[in-house]
Amino acid sequence: MALTNIILLSQITGHVVAFILSMCIIVPMGLHVHSFGGHCLLFASGEWKEDGLFYAIWASQSYCNYPIFVGVALFLVSSIQIYRLSVVMYRELEITFLGLFFDVLFGILLCVMTLISAIMITLGFIEWCSDMTQRFPSCETADGQNITSEAISTSGFYIEMGTAQFGAWSSFAVWVGLSVFALLKLINNHEMRNVKVSMYIERQRLMNEDAYRSSLSDTPEQINQQQQQPHSSVPTNA
Repeated sequence: MALTNIILLSQITGHVVAFILSMCIIVPMGLHVHSFGGHCLLFASGEWKEDGLFYAIWASQSYCNYPIFVGVALFLVSSIQIYRLSVVMYRELEITFLGLFFDVLFGILLCVMTLISAIMITLGFIEWCSDMTQRFPSCETADGQNITSEAISTSGFYIEMGTAQFGAWSSFAVWVGLSVFALLKLINNHEMRNVKVSMYIERQRLMNEDAYRSSLSDTPEQINQQQQQPHSSVPTNA
């Protein structure tokens, strides 16, 4: 199997994995926002009062909305790429240089977006857990406990955030690999274009050399005949 087909098959497999991992971001983050009544625990702070309840100072909801947005973007791009690359492989089509360039560009962009999302989830969850461990022996122990007077459900937040972290960091790793594959295809396409151009130039050079050799191989009689042919056509004076 050619190198291009191996890379193409690897890209399709990678996008299938990326599609699954995007759901590991969207679903748990969406469930968390719903359970917390629209609040986001990422980067939330507060203090424990004497009544044993935690009075939270909620951070911006965008800390949860951004990972959800990134997850949806990864979901859509992966779906489109799975279909697109499958058609290319089935019909044995050739992707243009511009298409390969945009694959690399979007791959790098999604890597950066996913990395930011993973860092936000990790650091934001660490800050929340630092407050939870002031009362509970571990952050996991606070899962499902009645820790605040607000109408929120804390059940499952530890698993949800853990799954979202896994999905974000794994998606980042997968998209780094996909970007490398796209870059390899771009480099291979560029080299093939250079080879074709070089072969065309070399073919033209050989053709010119053959024409030059054939002109040198003409006998003196043939050269004289070629020189006398225009004079023979000139009419003589009466």
